Parts: sequence; structure tokens; C-alpha cells
Amino acid sequence: MRVITAAEIDGALSFPALIEALAEAFRGAFVAPPRHHHTIAGEGAPATLLLMPAWTDAGRGGFVGVKTVSVFPDNGRRGLPSVFGTYLLMSGDTGEPLAALDGTRLTLWRTAAASALAASRLARDDTTSMVMVGAGALAPFLIRAHCAVRPIARVALWNHRPEKADRLAATLAGEGLPVGATRDLEAAVRAADILSCATLTTTPLVRGAWLKPGAHLDLVGAFNLAMREADDEALQRARVYIDTPAAKTEGGDVALGLKSGAIRESDLKGDLFALCRGVVPGRTNRDEITLFKSIGAAIEDLAAAMLVWRGVQAPVCKS
Repeated sequence: MRVITAAEIDGALSFPALIEALAEAFRGAFVAPPRHHHTIAGEGAPATLLLMPAWTDAGRGGFVGVKTVSVFPDNGRRGLPSVFGTYLLMSGDTGEPLAALDGTRLTLWRTAAASALAASRLARDDTTSMVMVGAGALAPFLIRAHCAVRPIARVALWNHRPEKADRLAATLAGEGLPVGATRDLEAAVRAADILSCATLTTTPLVRGAWLKPGAHLDLVGAFNLAMREADDEALQRARVYIDTPAAKTEGGDVALGLKSGAIRESDLKGDLFALCRGVVPGRTNRDEITLFKSIGAAIEDLAAAMLVWRGVQAPVCKS
């Protein structure tokens, strides 16, 4: 069994290729049972174990995979990250383990690619401006992914700690990306064609009243029911899409809007399965506001792992 590092994942993936691989997965016959969520009691804060399995059709060169994520809140006192992730990829013919991939890196790539896949159906074709809300690990991946599907000429990066936005914007600008930090979130949102949010905020940062006609709002953070990135007015003004049906009950924003009655299930226009299969339309006119809520899906992990595996298996020419 091969161990595939974060650097090898970076070398094997590109956003155009990964976005198309995710589209094929949502159109295809991947199977993804509900994720397993287990609490591990012990000394200190309870730990969490998450298991996310998925597989393609058995046999015929298919694959089986499972992502394991462990969350140990007290690790900071040990000088360790609180979250670790590993992806195990297996043969769909025999069940033989093929590779263990850096699950954290794989998640960053596939999460950003899923948002860009949605934007390729929901954002206006002439999108040129973007706001990135949050300057964490996902932010550079989301910026690169959205730039891969729309002709974005400027990105305003905002963070609740401005100095962190300054540092990341400078780094990305040094890579040639059109990124600059901003202190004025409202002004940036009012001017933006795409707004992507990846934060852990518990109170809404984006107000629906700020969204201009034709804007697309991409909500990636707020992964539990205690978190919220956009207010009810944003949900009510937009045509709302989700990545998978689980977003109706998991994560903040859409699940909370449904729970409170701010929106109804009939207000949800579709998910990535329906969008990629052409069952529902994406954007229908230039001025409508669209919203996409992502909570993550196991088939995204498997599609990304398969693409990495094929990339690292490609023969190397020797002189």
C-alpha cells in the first residue's frame, strides 16, 4: 500500500480536472452511505471520530474508499493539531488497500472544487469580481477554484483578523492571483459577483440586503447548527442549492433556515446531483441571486482520491 503525501496530492491535481471529475461522479453511479459520527469519551473534552465511506460499482476496475477524521479538542495542549484526516483507497475488484492519502489536503481540494462546480452552473458567465470571507486553510483553494471556472479579475479578501488577510493576500498576489485585502466587508460584498465564505462564525457575516442582483453566494463554513455565515434575508432573496440532501439537516445556514421556518424545503431548487445531471436548471437569468451551501460529500472524496491515484500511477518517462 502506498502512502500519498500532501505534496504528491498537489502535484497530481488541478482544478479543471478535479471539477470535471466531481461532475462525472455526481452524474455517475457512486454510492455514499450516511457518514458515521462517534463520540469518544475520556479524560478532558470528548473526542469525535467521523467515517465517510463511498464506492463505485463493484468490479470493473472500480474503487472503494473511506475517509476517517478524528477531532481531539485537547490536542493543542500537546502541541498537535486538533483534527487529523486520512483517506484509504481500495480496489473495487478485490478490496485490496491501494493507498493512504493525506485526508486533510484531499479535503481542501475537493471542497473548493465542489464550490467551483456549483458556481460553474450558478454564477454569471461574465463574473469578474469575488469576495473571499475568511483567510483560513480553505481560502486560497476556494480562490483558485473559482478563478478556474470564471474570468475573475479581482478578489477582495476579508478576515476578522485583518493582519491575517493582509498576509494571505500578499502571498497569493505573489503567486500572480488578483487578490487584495479589504477592511470593509459590506462595501466588498455589495460590489462582488461571487462571495465565498469559509469561516467558523456563529453570527451571520453576510447580509442579504448587501447582495447585488446577479450575485452568487457560496457558503462553505458553518459546519454545525451553532454556526451561521449568512442571514435569513440572504436565503430568502436567493435561489438556494445544496451539495447533497444532508445539508437540509446538517451544517448551519440552510438547515437553520429550514428549522426556523425562514425558508421551506420547497425553496430549495436542487443539489449537485440534479445540477450535474441536468434535472434542474442552474442560473436562469442575469439578475437572480443564487446561493450554494456545501457540507461535504463522501463521493467528492472518492472522486478526488481516484484522480490522485491515477495521477501518481502514471508512468514516468526515463531518459
